[in-house]
This record gives sequence, C-alpha cells and structure tokens, in this order.
Amino acid sequence: MTFQRSLFIVIIHFAFVNGNSDHPIDPSTGSNYRDVTVEHLDLRWKIDFERTKIIGEVDLHLKVLNDAKFVMLDVRDLSIRSVTSQNVSFHFQTIDNGNLGQKLKIYSYRLITGDKLKLTIKYETSKNARALQFLTAEQTEDGKNPYLFSQCGPINARSIVPCMDTPSVASTYTAQVYVPPQLTCLMSAISLGSHYSDVGNYRIYSFEQNIAIPSYLLAIVVGKLEQRHISYRSSVWSEPSQVSAAQYEFDEIENILQMAEDIAGPYIWGRYDIIVLPSSFPFSAMENPCLTFVSPTLITGNRSLVSTIVHEIAHSWTGNLVRIVSWEQFWMKEGFTNYLQQKINGRLYGEKMRQFAFQQAYENRIVSIVNGMGKQNEFTKLNIRLGKTDPVDAFSPIPYDKGAALILTIEQTINDDKRFDKFLKNYIKRFSYKSVSSSEFIMFLYQQFPDKIEDLNKMNIDLWINQAGLPPKPHFDTTVLDECKRFARIWVFGRIPTDEEYFMNMTSAQKVAVIDEILIHKRYFSHWRMAEFTKLYNLSNTSDSSVRLGWIRLGLSVRYYPIIEPSLEFISHVGILWYNSSIYRGLFNWNLARNRAISNFYKTMRKMNPMTIKLVNKLIR
Repeated sequence: MTFQRSLFIVIIHFAFVNGNSDHPIDPSTGSNYRDVTVEHLDLRWKIDFERTKIIGEVDLHLKVLNDAKFVMLDVRDLSIRSVTSQNVSFHFQTIDNGNLGQKLKIYSYRLITGDKLKLTIKYETSKNARALQFLTAEQTEDGKNPYLFSQCGPINARSIVPCMDTPSVASTYTAQVYVPPQLTCLMSAISLGSHYSDVGNYRIYSFEQNIAIPSYLLAIVVGKLEQRHISYRSSVWSEPSQVSAAQYEFDEIENILQMAEDIAGPYIWGRYDIIVLPSSFPFSAMENPCLTFVSPTLITGNRSLVSTIVHEIAHSWTGNLVRIVSWEQFWMKEGFTNYLQQKINGRLYGEKMRQFAFQQAYENRIVSIVNGMGKQNEFTKLNIRLGKTDPVDAFSPIPYDKGAALILTIEQTINDDKRFDKFLKNYIKRFSYKSVSSSEFIMFLYQQFPDKIEDLNKMNIDLWINQAGLPPKPHFDTTVLDECKRFARIWVFGRIPTDEEYFMNMTSAQKVAVIDEILIHKRYFSHWRMAEFTKLYNLSNTSDSSVRLGWIRLGLSVRYYPIIEPSLEFISHVGILWYNSSIYRGLFNWNLARNRAISNFYKTMRKMNPMTIKLVNKLIR
C-alpha cells in the first residue's frame, strides 16, 4: 500500500471516529467558542476572606471567528452584576447547563467575522465556588493566617470568572489582586510586584501571563508565604514552617529542567516556581504555568517523590505548550507527559528504571483499573465520549498510563532511538501554542515515518485509542520488577526476611511495587505476616506518602484491624483525591470500620476540598 493511500485511510478513519473535524466539538463547554474566542483577559479581583468570595471584574478581549448574534460564556454560580462595552450596557441571561454549571448568554448587535470586542463583566463568586478553597487560620499548617488556593481543572475556572472553559481556547491575561496587607499573592503568571493601596487596607499584586493558556491553568494562591531561591529561574514557596524542608526536597529542580530542555526544547515560561500548599489540596501536584502547585505529602525528607515534580515539569511542554482540544482527549496531555516524565527519569536513574516504571504502570494500574471498571467501559478508551458528564467523574490512571504505554509502543515500533527522539522534539515544535487532536497526532506520526507505515499499521493504533479494554502489552526489560515480585513472594509464601536494609534501600516506586505484588496474593498474606512486615520496616512511621498509602491499602485488603486507626489519621490530614477515595472505599466496604469512617468523614469534611468531598460522598452511597 502506498504511503499516500495508507495515510489517507488513517485520516479518514480518525475523522469518522472523532466527528467531521480534526477538532471535535468540546461537549464540556456551553460557550460558542467556534464563533467567538477570548484572546486576552484583564482581571481585577478583591479577595474577601470574611465572605469567602472573590469580588471580580474582568475585561474579555474577544475576536469574532464567524458571524454571530451573541456571545456565550461558561459560568458556575456566579452573581453577574453587569456586562458593558464602552460604557454601553448589554442584556444578558443565565441559562442552566446541568452538570456543567450555567451558560451566560450576552446579546449583542451583529458580530461580523474579524471584529474585535472588549466586554467588561462585574461579578462575584459564590460562597462555595468549586475552584476555590478558603481556609481559616486554624486550617493552615502554621495556624496563624487565612489562606486561599484555587484548582480550576478540569472545568472549574467558570466558577471564578466568566470564560470559554475549554482547552480549545487559550488566552493571555493580566491581573490586579487586592489582598490583606500581611499576605502574599501568587498566580500562574509572572509577578510584576506589589504596592499598598491608597484606599482601604489592601496590598495590590500585579501579574502578567504573555503566553496564551487555557482556562483550567488559571491559578491563584493567597497566604502567609515565604520564598527560598533554588536557581536563577526557580524558587520554592510555602508557609514559613515548611519552607526549609521544601527547599531541600526540591533543590534538584534546575538539573531536571535542563534535562527536560535537552529532550523537549527550550523552557519558554520564564519562571518555574513551586508552591507547597496546605494538606487539603486534592492532587499530588498541578502544573500551573510558572507556579507548580504541590501537596505537602511530597516532602519526605529524602527526595523520594521528586518524580512527581518531573511529571509537572514535563507538562511545561506537553499540556501547557502543546494543548489538547477537549477533555475527551485528555490522554493527549497526560499520556505524553507520563512518557516524557519517564524519558527524563531514564536520564536520571537509567533505562532499567524507566522500563520498570512503564511495566509497573501496565501491570499494577492499567490491568487493575480495566478489570475494575469493566473491559467495555467507555472510560477505558483513550478517546472517550463525555456528553454532559463532568470530566472529573471520568478521571482515572487510564489516560496517564495507557496513553504513555501507547507512546512507548510507538517508540518500540519505530525501533530507532535517535529518530524517535527527533520526532518527539519535532512534534512539540510543530504543535507549540496550539491545541492538537488525536487524529492530528497520528497524521503527523505517519508523515514523519513514511518508511514505517507497515509497522505502524500492524500495531493497530485504533485499538489503543478508540476501543475499550486492555491494550496490547509493550515489551519491557523486566529485571527490576521481577526482583520486586520475587521479594514480595518471599513475604507471602516464604520464610520472613530479617534484613531490614534490602527493602529500605529500594526506591519509593520499588517499595510500592513490592506491596502491590503482595496485594495480588493477599488471600495468603496472614495478619501475623502483616504485623511483621509493618514492624520490620517501621511502616507505621514512614514519611513517604506513596508507601504509606500502599501499606494502608494492603492492611485494609487483608482486614488487619490495627490498620483502621492509622487509616483514619492519614485521611484526616491528607486531602489528595486518589488517597481519600482509595482508603475510604476500603473502610466503607469493611463492616467493622464503616461507621467510624463515615463519622470521620463528616467530622473532617470542613477541612477538605470540594472535589474530595464530592467523590467521597459518592462512595458512601
């Protein structure tokens, strides 16, 4: 088959699967982003800690792409005071949009293709805005000042600003933020400094983001913060009590940034700062431009979880620079980033450890998730159909790990490291500052490797992207994981080891792999062995949150009664979605623990992020 005909078939197939366009319509937005787009935002925010609201005003700089009679924006529970343009008031209407919030319809004179328009919207957020978590002083790590942080992904930006809340729309922005004078404000942008206001008791911070970003990457933090410099372009920030530990933990960031640049191209965002948030933050980390958000669970004292930061650094290229078209193709962001993360880790720790990471992801996450969700489940595909489902309800390790396994399989199919490294860099260069779809990626892949058409056809990329269930298994160097499995089986079936050092000298990921393998054989793992396992490695006192989670999951799975108390203690102080859902699920499914777990949830709920509360509430039912 000729290259042209083979490529034509690929393009036609993916266009059919994805709709009639390379960029299928994003179902998670109610905006008319194909007719009008937001090019720039000027934000003016006053942070009201007493009312737990943002009093906001935004100038939306719009460009008309196709003739239109109105502008439609995404909102969620915003109180809209006025919409004006050049001092002329516009009529507007709020329309319910189900799980996706509401639509703000702004009626206008006829908008002609090519027109530019600036709308000024005055509004305030609701007391329970989904993107925001206001903390009282008592709920922070230091207990002295109130705190605010945001989480706008996947579709929560609409709860803090009227916007076109889709990854297909990217905008630059400026911001002026009024905060209490004793507090510091940071955003996903470059700081232009601050000054004290002439009227009212405020400190005004100014920011500028000159690289267009999608709305889910808009981010803000306000709190009593301290800064420590790491390099000329990186700092860590946190509450004062944690800043020294944070500086030590992330002191290698500049080295990782340079490795990433060698693989993916220049870092274009100017700053790479890290902010350690309070424990209620619902994710391990979030890749907000210029300012990565991280959970305090990453501070272990031995840098064992720095690989999580490698993932967020990789997002500076895949996800932030090369964007996705919608949350239905979430894998294009996370799968590429997981692959790039392991590419960097391969430079840091060697090829065997890279292979171990991919194999562990396939065997211990992809397989278990697919089996748990069901092999025909829509959300085990890479390209999924969301409809009106909130994208957060579809989140799982599948787009991360199955997506990365696909890129690894393509790498193995090409079977030429130098050429594939060049392809990766060319892909990033080709689609920088753009939203890219699966079909565009496949077309580019075929164009770059015309001599590998037959091999690529044989691997059946459609099976990976558009079909549910388990994908074909890539080839792995199994050396590291085999050793983890061997050691785990000794604990399950053999004489209990007495050498503490062997396990303790493993990496965090290897320890988790050992625990995962024991979980597979849990029916043979006695309570006595669980007690000895805990005691020998002092697991009840480990500072490594990944290992602690694995230990708790194991204890809950074998119904080891002494695990209940540390389980409740852990989830009372850690707000990560995956940690909470995993542990609470185990507790709710155990009759001896269920009532205590429900009581613990309601008691600690006021300290939890709204996203975590929503997820755990579903598990109770």
